[in-house]
Amino acid sequence: MITFMRQAFRRARDDESGTATIPFVIFVPFFMTLMMASLELGVLMTRWVMLERALDLTVRDLRLGHLPDITHNEFRDKVCERSALLPDCKNVLLIELRPIDTNTWEPLANGPICVDRSQSIQPVTTFNQGGGDQLMLIRACAKFDPLFETSAIGLNLPKDGTGAYALVTSTAYVNEPAQGGG
Repeated sequence: MITFMRQAFRRARDDESGTATIPFVIFVPFFMTLMMASLELGVLMTRWVMLERALDLTVRDLRLGHLPDITHNEFRDKVCERSALLPDCKNVLLIELRPIDTNTWEPLANGPICVDRSQSIQPVTTFNQGGGDQLMLIRACAKFDPLFETSAIGLNLPKDGTGAYALVTSTAYVNEPAQGGG
């Protein structure tokens, strides 16, 4: 009986069938994680670039005076029209527009205001177009769910209580001087 067990153990030890399985089991999870992280990062960056581009195009119209007396919702809708790959854009995007006091730089002290998906009432943002010769800060914040929450990127993204990460972009411009001003 012991001799039979030794022979069976030797045969199992010397058998090389299935040796390719070991590297496969070791490397496949690594490559799957790498692929998932690459896809997550690609979607994140594409969304950020599209949001940045749409905001810049819309701010250009605002700066040139093509959008007088526009409201927050109208401005947000114009940004959403010019962006692609931002799912449910009108419900995930908040825009803040405010003059910057160049003596205190106060608006820069607080972070961007984003959609709070855990609440039915959304935070109020400042949307003030300012006057002539004023430096204006505009920030846009959109919330999205990660594609793969368990990927290397998805796990490390700063998320809110609902599991969404924020994409934030900002820009600044100076209003044209007031008519008749010096």
